[in-house]
Amino acid sequence: MIDNQGGVTDCSRCGEKVSAPCFYCAEHCGFYLHKNNLKELEHVALHDPLISTENGDKKLKDVSKCFGCWEPLAMYTHFSPDCGFNLHEKCAELPFKLNHVYHRKHPLVLQFNSKRLSCKICQVPRVLDCLICHDEVNTEHGSYYCSKCDVIFHVKCAMKDKDSYEIVENEDEMPHESSISVIERNDAGEATKIKHFKHMHNLMLGPFVGGYENSCNGCMLPLSDPFYYCSECGFFLHKACAELTKMKNVWHHHCQEPLALISDKAFECQECWHISNAFAYECSGCEENKCLRCVIALTPGARTCLKHVHPLYFYRDYEGQCNACGDTTRGYGAFCCKDCNFVLDLGCFSLPITARHKCDEHLLSLTDNDDNSYSESHHCDICEESRDANRWFYHCTTCDTSAHVGCVLGSYPFLKLGSIYEETNHPHPLIIVKKKYYYLDCNKCGKPCEDVALECSKLECKYIVHWDCVAPYFLRQWWKWGM
Repeated sequence: MIDNQGGVTDCSRCGEKVSAPCFYCAEHCGFYLHKNNLKELEHVALHDPLISTENGDKKLKDVSKCFGCWEPLAMYTHFSPDCGFNLHEKCAELPFKLNHVYHRKHPLVLQFNSKRLSCKICQVPRVLDCLICHDEVNTEHGSYYCSKCDVIFHVKCAMKDKDSYEIVENEDEMPHESSISVIERNDAGEATKIKHFKHMHNLMLGPFVGGYENSCNGCMLPLSDPFYYCSECGFFLHKACAELTKMKNVWHHHCQEPLALISDKAFECQECWHISNAFAYECSGCEENKCLRCVIALTPGARTCLKHVHPLYFYRDYEGQCNACGDTTRGYGAFCCKDCNFVLDLGCFSLPITARHKCDEHLLSLTDNDDNSYSESHHCDICEESRDANRWFYHCTTCDTSAHVGCVLGSYPFLKLGSIYEETNHPHPLIIVKKKYYYLDCNKCGKPCEDVALECSKLECKYIVHWDCVAPYFLRQWWKWGM
């Protein structure tokens, strides 16, 4: 047929006789189609015509891989002679737009050989990594791309899990209602006085004398610039936590509906398994909660860690050993370095950089290695047990105090001390406390309340119980920190 376009053969689709003009396989495998039988790719932006015998083409490039998924081609029905554009039938039917669980903010658009991803000055294609596998995406092949956020996915990665995406039919975007209303701005346009819908008083932009000794009421991590504070009570919010929206599509959450920002409700985070009553995003469908630390940490893209020089990327299915605690990730995912073998599980990635404990009058700093080679110095100054020098620990350089992470933070480091807890059978509101000294005996078990406890707000009541003695089972810490 190539040499003699006047010949007659059978159409590979309908089986009837076909003669020029018709479509044929570029690899001369005997695959022919009537001109009218070729399925039109309405959603694929082709700038080159599909090859047809009526064009008089005599020679085609020897292409053996699909342009969409880049897998070997047994046969293909869609191809272009000038750019080697070839597609499996399954790739020709790829949906044009997707709503994907890994990027819910905007729809992802299917594209091939997009010149939009090249530098506007030198026209050299930019290097973009897939948001799922974090490997480089060759933009000359098929990919799913969001131009608003400049994020990209391999076709195979985006389509791997059928439950992770839905085909876009309506492009109505979710309204991103702000959690704050701005009252005052400075000359640079920065909001210096705001009202947050989760707090009764106005908040001022720091600095604030003594503020750095406190924790953010949103994520419960130590304060750092920039942050907002309340001049009437001890309420603090990182600027990033204050600016989170009331409703949010959270990465890695499989329910299609956005999650709502909540506070002052005890919950177990479904990512890190910590118990907290700070800010969280709650799903109205499955009722799962995710703490702000995990929502921010699992935001797509490279993450930085103060204890590592290279960027870290989150791999959901990674199984290996965490460099900080030594535990295996057990398939819960981990932050991994592409340049070396550094790995952190989600819990260790979000550890507070500094922490306080009654064992030392100074702030303790999170430390990733012990330079002291004297083996007897590798012990915990709190529990007085041995300590692995290769695991992270908290340390005071002034006093040379060292302690296990778990001994410093305790079982419930993300419960807000001083907040009200009313979900018990006691007639009065209970306050979450952690006694440093003078441990009173628990009214339930009779043992001293050395860790987090609930104390009656009525002084004359003198009621106090361990958190673990009265909290529901799903609000009790069931795992221990690695040593």
